[in-house]
Amino acid sequence: MSNRDRMMHLGMFYFTSGHHRAGWRHPDAHTGGPFHVPTLQQTVRTLERAKFDFVFLADFLVSGYHSSNIVMLEPLTLLSNLAAVTERIGLVATASTTYDEPYRLARAMASLDHLSGGRAGWNVVTSSHRDSAKNFGKDEHMDHALRYERAREFVKVAKGLWDSWEDDAFPMDQASGVFVDTTKRHVLDHKGEHFSVAGPLNIARSPQGYPVIVQAGSSEPGQELGAELAEVIFTAQDNIAEARAFYAAIKGRLGKNGRKDNDMLVMPGVLPIIGGTESEARGKLEQLQALVDADTAVDLTGLSGLIGADLSAYPLDGPLPELPETGVIKSRSKLLRDIAKRNDFTIRQLNQFITVSRGHFVAIGSPEQVADKLEQWFLERGADGFNVMPPHMPGGLDDFAEQVVPLLQKRGLFRTEYGGSTLRDHLGLARPANRHAASASGESVSSQQSVDS
Repeated sequence: MSNRDRMMHLGMFYFTSGHHRAGWRHPDAHTGGPFHVPTLQQTVRTLERAKFDFVFLADFLVSGYHSSNIVMLEPLTLLSNLAAVTERIGLVATASTTYDEPYRLARAMASLDHLSGGRAGWNVVTSSHRDSAKNFGKDEHMDHALRYERAREFVKVAKGLWDSWEDDAFPMDQASGVFVDTTKRHVLDHKGEHFSVAGPLNIARSPQGYPVIVQAGSSEPGQELGAELAEVIFTAQDNIAEARAFYAAIKGRLGKNGRKDNDMLVMPGVLPIIGGTESEARGKLEQLQALVDADTAVDLTGLSGLIGADLSAYPLDGPLPELPETGVIKSRSKLLRDIAKRNDFTIRQLNQFITVSRGHFVAIGSPEQVADKLEQWFLERGADGFNVMPPHMPGGLDDFAEQVVPLLQKRGLFRTEYGGSTLRDHLGLARPANRHAASASGESVSSQQSVDS
């Protein structure tokens, strides 16, 4: 696909207080906290007015270390509420394949897709926090490689369950008295290494067939899983050279899985800090950095979690030590180690660095400068779009939606109206045909093409 045929995609990575560690202390920050439903609803309405593809909710199965994730609402529950007050915006929730079961999650995701009229997406994660195990009756966190094996089988089972009923299995014909056509019911009867699931799912096939499958692992096993199963890839790079290298590498894995370039979208995170001028934008960043209190500035809990090792025993003003690889967030750990090495950061400096964006791309400048940077990454094949990470809320989002999005629209890079009603429509992704119906008719499993691209 040529650049002329491509359209940029935009999601928002929603933390209620913003992604900068001190975002909650910004003078204009929301004061309602993460459980103030009117604020949450206002945010997604802003995204919908700006024609964003989706809102994305992360999830943690332990109390996190960042002000925005130490407590939070369960994503599927929250998105069900937000579906009722919106019409077009996609709704993407994180759910773990390590600490959930395929039948329960497939049913919940299909329910969200029905409730929203086809706007659901599932961010497939294997859970990186070791302490999650202790909340689910386990003493130890599952090994990294085993987590990905389980994830692969989990998604396979979920897709099988979503095909339990063909699209026209429920005629509900009052005249004939036929509620369901049982010839279009399919029992999965899966027995695998990690799961034994009979099926069928007790919910009709949903508007999108399957929710959009999103994945964020950038480690070697993560990229293999993503190239095989994911339709959207969330990733973190802090410069265009690494973004282009990742983009080429992950897209290059698609062919061996029988997939094409436009079957997957790569959407790195971007934290925009926008001012009338670049100087004003940098002043805004300095204001936020000044709000990081002294205790937080030397608290290494967050950095240790991302690196995968306790750094408290090492000198703050010394270099990041050589540490053995761990089974936690391998891709993020490598990213931060590379950043420390490239910039010759001390532990203190690396800790200060992650208070802004945790290793994601930071775009600082005027609206035109931020739009220029996004356009460059997009045109030079470092991204198909971006997962926008406002530094604070609501001002950080408002600045982007009101000042940057119109520039992208004027440049012909981003939609001015939605071209369809489902998340697959927004993302230009095919609606998967039911495998049983497709097999009977000889169709491709990904037969129905979408509206927007």
